[in-house]
Amino acid sequence: MLNAFFMAVLALAVSPTSSPAAGPDVEIILSQVGDRVREYFRRAQSLIALETVNLLPIGAEQSFSPSTRPRRLVYELRLAWEAPPTGEAPDASVMRKLLTINGRAPRPKDEPGCMDPQPVSPEPLSMLLAEHRREYIFSFAGTGKTDGRTANMLDYRSAVRGPAEVKWKDDCVSVSLPGRTRGRVWIDSSTGDVLRLDEHLVGMFEFDVPRDKAAFGPRSMAVERADSSIRYKPIEFHDPDETVLLPVSIDSFTVFRGSAVPTLHTTQTLSEYKRFLADSHIVTDPR
Repeated sequence: MLNAFFMAVLALAVSPTSSPAAGPDVEIILSQVGDRVREYFRRAQSLIALETVNLLPIGAEQSFSPSTRPRRLVYELRLAWEAPPTGEAPDASVMRKLLTINGRAPRPKDEPGCMDPQPVSPEPLSMLLAEHRREYIFSFAGTGKTDGRTANMLDYRSAVRGPAEVKWKDDCVSVSLPGRTRGRVWIDSSTGDVLRLDEHLVGMFEFDVPRDKAAFGPRSMAVERADSSIRYKPIEFHDPDETVLLPVSIDSFTVFRGSAVPTLHTTQTLSEYKRFLADSHIVTDPR
């Protein structure tokens, strides 16, 4: 069964480019949004939210076997943005602590599902920071509206395509496809805040199934489609009053060939944001 969250480990990239005839100066837009993302990372470290993940496998096996039945997970989620000991620029990561599985508390014997989000995953907006933008190629795609707000739209693609990596653990496979995605980011034209981030896989990726995994199944698998969309909305806090633009939903749709789950629809909803005026961190229950 293919891990649908391979998109979270894709290495994206870009080098800012612009053309006078293409509209606003892309470098100016990127500079503004980079400053806003940096401020967002700094501010979000004192926030914790609930993330509700619904995994809906849509497969040929209509009986919903244990590997294909729907799955609902609830996490406590926070963002970490810490500089490494080497003194390099910090990398932002999303940190998760599992609270419930299908409505019950996790048990010690519970194993992570093949398609579950990773406990630690990269923050997708990191690509808009100045230290990462050279890894991508951006172009102005016009103006539009999303959720009623006027936005500059920038298309992006990777500047370099890295080698694909396929890893197996039992019957679960994870796929890393650096440089094989394209996307579009909606940026508020007045504030520079990111309002929406869409991404899709470019082309189909096919890979061989090891002999011991293919005894009674196909000798190859393929990722035929992988789309995701993240939306950001203003969240209000009080005492003191503050409004922060934060992610509220992620919608993903992945199509596989040669898998027991041909299609996977994943929704991630972020809610119940809480602000801490002092440093906060997730700790593991010592019990």
